Amino acid sequence: MSKIIKSQESDKDFAEVVRLIGEARQKADRTVNAQLVDLYWAVGEYVSKKIEANTWGKATVSSLADYIQLRQPGQRGFSAQNIWRMRQFYDTYCNTPKLSTLLRELSWSSHLHILSGSKLPEEREFYLRMAKKEGWSVREVSRQIDTQLFARVVTQAPKLSTVLRESQPQAEQAFKDSYFLEFLGLPKQHSEGDLHNSLLNNLGRFLTELGSDFCFVGSKFPVQVGGRDFELDLLFYHRGLNSLVAVELKITEFEPEHLGKLNFYLEALDRDHKKPHENPAIGVLLCASKDDEVVEYALSRSLSPAMIAEYQTQLPDKKLLQAKLHEFYLMNLAQEDGV
Repeated sequence: MSKIIKSQESDKDFAEVVRLIGEARQKADRTVNAQLVDLYWAVGEYVSKKIEANTWGKATVSSLADYIQLRQPGQRGFSAQNIWRMRQFYDTYCNTPKLSTLLRELSWSSHLHILSGSKLPEEREFYLRMAKKEGWSVREVSRQIDTQLFARVVTQAPKLSTVLRESQPQAEQAFKDSYFLEFLGLPKQHSEGDLHNSLLNNLGRFLTELGSDFCFVGSKFPVQVGGRDFELDLLFYHRGLNSLVAVELKITEFEPEHLGKLNFYLEALDRDHKKPHENPAIGVLLCASKDDEVVEYALSRSLSPAMIAEYQTQLPDKKLLQAKLHEFYLMNLAQEDGV
């Protein structure tokens, strides 16, 4: 075994080689995945056209699966069920060429979750683009579909102050009206300390729920004003908005007076911590619940770039969200028809 020479310079050089190896492996994995998706697309297209021509049926596809196993022993991924999925994959996207490049960038397992969990073309495209943009794992794709992210985003716009909406128009895409924290495993009755500690213990998953542009800065972030010391619950930085993001936790329903303390923290961050090139800090009140009308009144006169969201520790009622989504589309159709 060769002796490893330790030095600061060699560590830097060795780390660069490891980085190059990692990049090469990622490129290889992406290439293999793209080829696999291309293969499944081609098989799906072939099967679809045979069925459309009334020359193949369900029994034929089962025979094809048996034939593949006979000619390619041990070949995985070509069961009759999966071949039908390939056909569904092709039929679903064959008329949407704008998605062709994006389709090759997601894993087959992610595609299966999106196909089975999405009913609308807009919903499928939403999850495809989000999975790519946020770098979701297969498990996270499944989780976001389970939490009905598309329905929540479409029907529940984030509650932003007028100042935030006007100064940072893209903030509406950066934040959500509700955040699902079911991965914390918190009981229905929990303390603010329980919530805070659980978020820190599951920081990676919380960052995934927030979005890929969020970077963690600190917990119980010290804020000193005059001769007094204060602590901000959580501090993040958003790369896209180029702003510090202060998050205050409340295990109760939102109350208008909560905004006062948040505004105080934002002023302190802007005066004492904001870099010259950064935009003003943004405040997020993350509450257990909120009355949207109370929120609207409270934010309408707020002079700070702030927003109010709620967190939930249980998965959403899918039927309720789907009903809201259906109502949303009916309303849009009525508006388009001039009703």
